Amino acid sequence: QVQLVESGGGSVQAGASLRLSCAASGRSLGSLSAGWFRQIPGTEREFLAAIGPGNVYTAYANSVKGRFTISKDNAKNTLYLEMNNLEPGDTATYFCAIMLRFRDAGDYSPRDFAPWGQGTQVTVSS
Repeated sequence: QVQLVESGGGSVQAGASLRLSCAASGRSLGSLSAGWFRQIPGTEREFLAAIGPGNVYTAYANSVKGRFTISKDNAKNTLYLEMNNLEPGDTATYFCAIMLRFRDAGDYSPRDFAPWGQGTQVTVSS
C-alpha cells in the first residue's frame, strides 16, 4: 500500500510561487500515475493535474494550465506541483493521490484516485 505525505504549503502573496511535494513510501512512483487536487471546505475536491506512469503524459485543469506544473522524481520517489503566479482563488487544501488505473482522460474525478495524502494548506493573499 502506498502512503503519501504532502509538504510545501504556506501563506504567500499574490504573484508568488510555491512547490508542493508529495513523498511516497511503500511502492515506487515510477510505475504509477498520480495527480493533484485541491479542496475548499464545503466543496468537492477539484482536479488540478495528473501525470502518467512514464512521466510523459500530463494533464491540467484549465484553471491552472500554464501556471502549475506536475512532475515526478523517481529517484526521490516524490511527486511535485510547481505553482507560479498564485492568485487568491488558489487558496485551498492541496492533496496528492495515486490514480487507480491510468487513462488518458484529460479530466478526472476524485473517484479515479486512491490512496490520498493528508493535505497541505495553501493561502494566497492579495
